[in-house]
Amino acid sequence: MTILTSEVPLEMAGMRLDQALAELFSDYSRSKLQTWVKAERVKVNGNILKPRAKLEGGETIALDAEAEIVITSTAEDIPLDIIYEDDSLLVVNKPVGLVVHPAVGNWQGTLVNALLNHDAQLETLPRAGIVHRIDKDTSGLLMVAKTLQAHNSLTRQLQEREITREYLAIVRGNMISGGTVDEPIGRHPTDRKRYVVRRAGKFAVTHYRVVRRFARHTLIQAKLETGRTHQIRVHMAHIRYPLLGDPVYGGRFQMPAGCNAELEHELRNFKRQALHAAKLGLAHPETDEYLEWEQPMPEDMGRLLQAIADNERH
Repeated sequence: MTILTSEVPLEMAGMRLDQALAELFSDYSRSKLQTWVKAERVKVNGNILKPRAKLEGGETIALDAEAEIVITSTAEDIPLDIIYEDDSLLVVNKPVGLVVHPAVGNWQGTLVNALLNHDAQLETLPRAGIVHRIDKDTSGLLMVAKTLQAHNSLTRQLQEREITREYLAIVRGNMISGGTVDEPIGRHPTDRKRYVVRRAGKFAVTHYRVVRRFARHTLIQAKLETGRTHQIRVHMAHIRYPLLGDPVYGGRFQMPAGCNAELEHELRNFKRQALHAAKLGLAHPETDEYLEWEQPMPEDMGRLLQAIADNERH
């Protein structure tokens, strides 16, 4: 038996039970949730209710979810850099170039395929246990739930902004000090593959601080309060400090003045955004113990940073 629980937010007052379930347990289809309600596998404050019953807000919903195959991707023998693993949780260091979820153009060779090869039981979890994602060309720490209970716990922690996610990024420009970008993010009105700061977007907050300053570049640490798609990339571009190498939000490539041959070589060959998920912290889904991991930036980003530093010493 797998019992998932969630508290009904007060803003859902007046909403029907089946509608609230679709939002609170969005990893499951509406039809599956309705089946469980009719089978009396859903309790509200310990009581069985009809699907159309109105909620007041503040109730506790307990869902007896069945473990069944929900992932149809193929397991593939792809190496995983596992930082931590126990019966509930897996933390991996994702390399640059690895897509997280299968999608059009990338049905194979993804992190999901690798995870299914590592642990076949993950096929019974939404998105093979992955509760957050990082872009294909961003490296770093990613958490994976190994049970439905862990998936529920980590998803709740993300929603309530209790998980620590800190990134290292190299941006263009000499940033004087850190700060916070509190600007909503939504899809670009004409280019559906891009995101922009726009009034109709979703609430998004990024905190950033200067780690190391150079004449024309800055190494920053960015801490996510929310987790919107491309959030750091969009927010930094918005305040005119785009990520170095960003092919989407970085603007036209320009070689900085006074650049030596080594730095010019590194800049011309760095074809991705200089972004690395360096720190991850969370409450263990079973023990509630706070755990934290750090991972140094990958070789290509470290080499680029070194070339920037060396250029200023000559």
